[in-house]
Amino acid sequence: MSTENVMGLIKATHFGPTVLVVTISFFLSLTQFPWVGAVEVAVAILAGQCVVGWTNDLLDSKLDRAANRVKKPVVAGLVDESTLKQSIVIALGSALFLSLIGPLGVEGTLVHFLGLLSATAYNFGLKKTIFSVVPYVVSFGAMPWAIYLANGNAPQAWIYLGFILFSSAFHFLNVIKDLETDKSQGVMGLPQRLGRNASIAIACVLIIGGIVACVIR
Repeated sequence: MSTENVMGLIKATHFGPTVLVVTISFFLSLTQFPWVGAVEVAVAILAGQCVVGWTNDLLDSKLDRAANRVKKPVVAGLVDESTLKQSIVIALGSALFLSLIGPLGVEGTLVHFLGLLSATAYNFGLKKTIFSVVPYVVSFGAMPWAIYLANGNAPQAWIYLGFILFSSAFHFLNVIKDLETDKSQGVMGLPQRLGRNASIAIACVLIIGGIVACVIR
């Protein structure tokens, strides 16, 4: 595999959000496990994020080409669909293996994979429906539960509510830049149906709700 392919795979993980999610999972894990265990959890979460990002770029490759999204690794020719398919299989197996042998154990792994299932369901078609925000609620709500349950605990309400509210706000804001292109390609998720102004307003309400949940914990 060339350096170009490696860079393409890294970018196709949706690098910024992946780094953020993995970093948060590490610090959240520190509240339940020693630092070594927290690293193990973060690496398992990283493998899962690779599955989600690569699946997204693989399934959207035709739409991305049609919209000339040249920043996408597949469109830019940094990585091809075949490489993505092989990498997804490896990442999925790694996520399962790393989850099971690490602190997450069976219970945490089941919840972790619930989050992965939800996120990939978004990629496979939920993003085009009125239920497009549901995977954000399920997947990001699952992360703290996976970590806490693995240690025999339950997260406080403000923790998972914060995850759900902030991630849902991200969904409404993230699609705004491609709103019209998405509509023309038949990608009619909830933000696309509501429009720019309503999506921004909802995102603001969700952010405020997340802040309130964290402050009054």
